[in-house]
Amino acid sequence: MTDIYRAAERLMGMQDADWQRHANPLSVWSRFTCLPLLAFAIYARQWIGWWSLPLFMLACLWTWANPRVFPVPSDFGSWATRATLGERIFLARDRYDIPDHHIRASHVLTSLSAIGLVPLAYGLIVLDPFAVLAGLVAIILPKLWFCDRMVWIHAEMTGTTPGTPLSTPLMPPERT
Repeated sequence: MTDIYRAAERLMGMQDADWQRHANPLSVWSRFTCLPLLAFAIYARQWIGWWSLPLFMLACLWTWANPRVFPVPSDFGSWATRATLGERIFLARDRYDIPDHHIRASHVLTSLSAIGLVPLAYGLIVLDPFAVLAGLVAIILPKLWFCDRMVWIHAEMTGTTPGTPLSTPLMPPERT
């Protein structure tokens, strides 16, 4: 399970500057469009055949570009921004003393999202819109809860409260 997070981060090729741009709430919220757009592009093959491939490529491009196209936020205090900052802390959990209950909860939520891949894949293979929708909901709802857990991690690790304005992306002191 641990390697899934780092593999996803490596796949996206995120650098520090990308993470700061991704902390923009517009990036965080619009990120939730990526999977539905990918699913729609695959599902659209029933209507437009191979023309769904350019749609799929555009959805892939949006998935890659999303964390990079928005400006760095002027305030790092919003819930969405704190979710991104918390995720950075979580991904560097070998350098921070994150309480075990946060790590366990994050693994459970990621596993719940992964289970949603089953109905999503089934629905996309057999072109069942209800299975596709069920899969998307089963993936996105635990991901939202995961984001909330990341906000909690950030608040607990930095001693700050979400909603309190921050002029810089606050990170906790690293483990020595």
